[in-house]
Amino acid sequence: MDTLVVKIPAVALRGMVILPGMIAHFDISRDKSVKAVERSMMESQKIFLVAQKHVEQEDPGVEDLYRVGVIAEVKQVIKLQNNIIRILVEGQERAELETFPETEEYLLAEILRFDEQAEELPDEIKAAMVRSIQETYSRYQAVNPRAGKELLRQIGAITELDKLTDQIANSIPVAYEEKQKILEAISLTERYEVLMALLLREIEITAIKNEFQAKVKERVDRNQKEYILREQMKLIREELGEDNTESDADTYTAALKKLKADKEVRDRIQKEIERFKSINANSSESAVSRGYIETLLELPWNKASKDNRDIKNAERILDEDHYGLEKVKERMLEFLAVRNLTEKGESPIICLVGPPGTGKTSVARSVARALDKKYVRICLGGVRDEAEIRGHRRTYVGAMPGRIVNGLRSAGVKNPLMLLDEIDKMSSDYRGDTASALLEVLDSEQNNKFRDHYVELPIDLSEVLFIATANSVQDIPRPLLDRMELIEVSSYTENEKLHIAKEHLFAKQAAKNGLKEGQLSVSDGALAHMIRGYTREAGVRGLERKLGEIARKAAREVYENERAQVRVTDQNLEKYLGKEKYSADRRNETDEIGIVRGLAWTSVGGDTLEIEVNVMPGKGEFQLTGQLGDVMKESAQAGISYIRSVSETYKIPKDFFRKNDIHIHIPEGAVPKDGPSAGITMTVAMLSAITATPVRADIAMTGEITLRGRVLPIGGLKEKLLAAKNAGIRTVCVPKKNEKDVDEISAEIKKGLEILFAEQIEEVLAAAFVRP
Repeated sequence: MDTLVVKIPAVALRGMVILPGMIAHFDISRDKSVKAVERSMMESQKIFLVAQKHVEQEDPGVEDLYRVGVIAEVKQVIKLQNNIIRILVEGQERAELETFPETEEYLLAEILRFDEQAEELPDEIKAAMVRSIQETYSRYQAVNPRAGKELLRQIGAITELDKLTDQIANSIPVAYEEKQKILEAISLTERYEVLMALLLREIEITAIKNEFQAKVKERVDRNQKEYILREQMKLIREELGEDNTESDADTYTAALKKLKADKEVRDRIQKEIERFKSINANSSESAVSRGYIETLLELPWNKASKDNRDIKNAERILDEDHYGLEKVKERMLEFLAVRNLTEKGESPIICLVGPPGTGKTSVARSVARALDKKYVRICLGGVRDEAEIRGHRRTYVGAMPGRIVNGLRSAGVKNPLMLLDEIDKMSSDYRGDTASALLEVLDSEQNNKFRDHYVELPIDLSEVLFIATANSVQDIPRPLLDRMELIEVSSYTENEKLHIAKEHLFAKQAAKNGLKEGQLSVSDGALAHMIRGYTREAGVRGLERKLGEIARKAAREVYENERAQVRVTDQNLEKYLGKEKYSADRRNETDEIGIVRGLAWTSVGGDTLEIEVNVMPGKGEFQLTGQLGDVMKESAQAGISYIRSVSETYKIPKDFFRKNDIHIHIPEGAVPKDGPSAGITMTVAMLSAITATPVRADIAMTGEITLRGRVLPIGGLKEKLLAAKNAGIRTVCVPKKNEKDVDEISAEIKKGLEILFAEQIEEVLAAAFVRP
């Protein structure tokens, strides 16, 4: 196809394409575009119009423009306000942009003009193309009546193929990218194919759109019909006196007027009430809507109770209800002091961790009483469904809010004390992870906008005082643990149990079993004997049950024998409780070889472990029995490796470990045992058996051993020291790095115990071995 190169002023168009034969006007404001028009008017009134690829480009270069544009004649120029010029142009012929020669004032385009007459097609082919385009456009006009019948008549009268394609292209309301494709189709055959594809695509899109519109119209008509019928039914119900829906709606509206809530909440409830009015009272949807409205109206959106700010009163109540638990009481009094100083103060999120029966749940109720807060208990033990926390979506049958929202609903205020009991007993399954759902609840940065799936409105939990309880932090997911302030509630000493029994449990059980003051007395000796011989626990639940057993027997004696008073002493305790259940695990009387007393932590308190080691002729085998866990077995392996590494120091023959078997046994074989804290104990016992050196009977020890004989720190020290004291131990070896933990333990526990701090196993051996 022949081309001619010319230079002509150019304007870059944004979001539009001008085709040959098209008359259009548009506004320009860019300096280069204005100067290009002015230059054109001074010369031949011809200008090159080419579309930008990206509309937002302010100063486009050759690469930012389409390659094919149109040479147009400027018909009219009108100056508007704000330096805007409106021009009227008529497209004349296609041309290809070659380059922009250097000019700063305006775009001067070097273009290639096409000789469009160069393509010769037989008349029959042209006639067929014309007829095909006219028929297709007729179909387009049929599905899109806005095209107009007058335009259809004009198109039907055009017989020249090039004019017909440009006329139709100009009249179709499509994106400028589609018109650019037609502009870039230089040959008639190519232009025909592009236009036909565009027309057929537009016909299909328009047909689909019309189909959707028909469906929407049908649905709207059906809804209108239902509305009219519903209004008629409403009128009929009113005539029959069955208009319960209206009376319920009026009740809800009256309750809404009294509700203390934000505008968003009130608007939502009002919307639901209006919707409820239009629902048939007999439909299932009516019951769902009714339940939802009642839930929203019962929630304490902006209703709060007034806390008791008297810190002395709070301290008195806490001391009245519980003996000990100093850390919990101190933290609550700190919270109250901060609240009084700042008038607000963030509600703490506290997790009480400790063995069963140590008063974690009851202290939460006591805190609520001390602060005059409403008390809500949510038991999370065994909860495995996320919906228990966040609620069910209202699309489900029987949907209901989660436990958090129900707790607020039952409290009636937005600032209660909410106890999350047994938070470590949650689990997860295919219905979701309960612990993950609690992350938002227990995050003080997020819980002011907590969203329950059922309520669907943000609920402020920032003023709720959350107290969680757990027996072990091991079962609480790390992200959840990170959001809570941990307070350890450790095991009670015998003295603490005695005080609790005298000051709290005894009076409670006597009243529970119908005994008046003075009808039953239990001596301190009997209580101490009961704690030692009839219970073995970290808390006081078992002790309370034993006191209940005594109270029941005493009540029977008072009723049957009409006794004025029943006295229980250490001498007649067996009459009421039977034989002792537990004998004290006392230390050995004599120093023995290969037997060492270790200390262990259990979920119900501390315990002592007697580790026995025997050495016998054999083939160098190393045997461990007593249901030991993997960590404990590895500690024993580390201990024997250390002993072998220092065998020359203790004059152990080189072939000893090849010719002898070593057997470690930890009694109570039915009880599983694990952990690294028996490392130094097993090492001392093995070295004692190998070197035939006796170990002091009045010493106990705990600590992790390394291959180089270092003694590493352990946990549960308070419970372990208690167990050692109860067993009659006089000296306890503990790791040097646990010295800070020992300082925090009360003097009552440490009284009578010599505590040795060791960094190396040699220090333990020096204290434990009985030298000749």
